[in-house]
Amino acid sequence: MQLTAFSAPGRFWRGNLHTHSDLSDGCLSVAEVCRRYAAEGYDFLAITDHFVGRYDYPIADTKPYRSNSFTTILGAELHSGAMENGELWHILAVGLPEDFMPSHSPDFVPVDGQETGPQLAQRARDAGAFVAIAHPHWSGLTLADARSIEAAHSVEIYNHGCAIGCDREGGGHVLDLLLSDWRDLSLIATDDAHFTEPDHFGGWTMVKAEANEPELLLEALKRGDFYSSQGPELKNVEIRPGEVFVESSAVASVIVQGPGQAALAVHGASMTRTSVPLTRFRGADWLRVTVVDGAGKRAWSNPVRVTADASQNFWENVTQG
Repeated sequence: MQLTAFSAPGRFWRGNLHTHSDLSDGCLSVAEVCRRYAAEGYDFLAITDHFVGRYDYPIADTKPYRSNSFTTILGAELHSGAMENGELWHILAVGLPEDFMPSHSPDFVPVDGQETGPQLAQRARDAGAFVAIAHPHWSGLTLADARSIEAAHSVEIYNHGCAIGCDREGGGHVLDLLLSDWRDLSLIATDDAHFTEPDHFGGWTMVKAEANEPELLLEALKRGDFYSSQGPELKNVEIRPGEVFVESSAVASVIVQGPGQAALAVHGASMTRTSVPLTRFRGADWLRVTVVDGAGKRAWSNPVRVTADASQNFWENVTQG
């Protein structure tokens, strides 16, 4: 059973899905943000400015900055309603139509009479967007909050801006608990770049598509045909009888995670073809893979469901393998 990112047709395209410009609280123009990402070798970019009244609800028009080697996807970071801690929701929406109707969100504080976060996320998904729960650790997201966002496609597992600015980078705990609720979710790594500190070029998605075109990239994101990285390259992740097989650039650790306490790591030097035994995961209904290189940089596969997709004798073969 091979993850679809590695079996789907096409090639991988590198992109950042969470970025800000001076249309909201970033310090660079839309044109300059696009120029810098293109200059750094990115294939695509979504500028996702804060969709609040203070900034006149911007959806950055990045279409003029597309070229034969670089493209963009329109989007925004949406805000409406209070989480359990009383603070405003942050919801990433990539692939929003330019005429997406604003919520009643005048600023970065909840107000009476506005949509809830879950309602706004659902409206964005219904409009065609790829919806992600942004920086759960930074936001102070509770499990009840996370469970309420039923429209989410994905969770930010790594947010480079939050790592640099406050050491609250991750969303893995929230993601894993939702996966154990049988939620169908992928995971993304992003910059959340504002260019006010070294918050850029630190986390990205590698999307498998037949061409570097906005519509094809968006469809692949929704299907989960991608992996996320800070540097290492994933070339194949495949669940076989008795093992998870991982092919990658040279790494020092390959870790397989599943529900609860199920996790197992293989460590070594310059590993490129790694087998992780599956006996620790007997009966698990989901698995995902993290690789770590010698510099501590990570890459993450999307989760895969085991029992739903595997043959009836899968787990019997695991123990035999």
